Amino acid sequence: MTKIPIRVGITMGDPSGIGSYITAKAIERLDGLAEFIVIGDKRVFEKAKGKKQKAKNYRFVDLKNVAEKNFKFGETRAEYGKASIEYLDQALELIKDKEIDCIVTCPISKEAINLAGYKYSGHTEYFSRKTGAEDFVMMLLNSRLKISLVTRHSPLACVTSELTEGKIYKTILLTCKSLKELFFLKKPRLVVCGVNPHASDNGLIGDEENNIVKPALKRLAGAADNNGIIDGPLSADVAIARAAQGEYDCVIAMYHDQALIPLKLTDDKNGVNITLGLSFIRTSPLHGTAFDIAAAGFRGAKADSLIAAIKLAVKCVSVQKNA
Repeated sequence: MTKIPIRVGITMGDPSGIGSYITAKAIERLDGLAEFIVIGDKRVFEKAKGKKQKAKNYRFVDLKNVAEKNFKFGETRAEYGKASIEYLDQALELIKDKEIDCIVTCPISKEAINLAGYKYSGHTEYFSRKTGAEDFVMMLLNSRLKISLVTRHSPLACVTSELTEGKIYKTILLTCKSLKELFFLKKPRLVVCGVNPHASDNGLIGDEENNIVKPALKRLAGAADNNGIIDGPLSADVAIARAAQGEYDCVIAMYHDQALIPLKLTDDKNGVNITLGLSFIRTSPLHGTAFDIAAAGFRGAKADSLIAAIKLAVKCVSVQKNA
């Protein structure tokens, strides 16, 4: 029986960013891994790809939504933000029509999409709203760490007010479920970070651990569908160091940089963002639009993170198909 290749939809991201260039590099290097469907503006893609790129085995869904006049790489514009959202909408239509099996998203500019009138803080929030997903989690991972976030793109001043017992509880439950289903971990080992320095030293440095985090963990201890090992709250530095040494399978972080800093320090090339809780697999590289690199003719641009995101998406779809 002929094996049917997994169909990977790749959205180009902000037209003015690095997405089109790294997409061309990635599909060239991953030739034969999957069937690639690139969603974007083909004229911009060809301009970024250049003559040296040899990517050939892909299909292009051309929305033709970027004006040729005055187009420049490396600029933040509302029209580019609008175009990048239209790529996401097209990808959702292709998923709905079962023309692709997963979505890998190249970086968008949060500033540009907000200038265009789309009041979202990123892909995760946009996809969850468009698909009606009530419970979803941003998991970030590399070759050494897996970290799920309780809050995502929130100002640090707002983090403690956004943390709730229910949000922590749901984040851990969905993370456990995904670790079992997508990563073959029968009894995942999780460690939960505290919010405050030293996880508050039992209330001496803040009260979030005692009032919010510990009640969530106590509630989880009695959850019938929780078959994992959950420790914490531990001081974030201790929790993440132990996870990096292999003591835990996943970390539950309370805010953005609590996760991103150790991920970038331990393996900045192969970082991936995966959205848990959607009805389909969605991954992305763990970096932004890199407007500065795009404006400089893509000198120094690397596709490693996108390649890792594509490989993870293919792996997860394979797991689902064989379940």
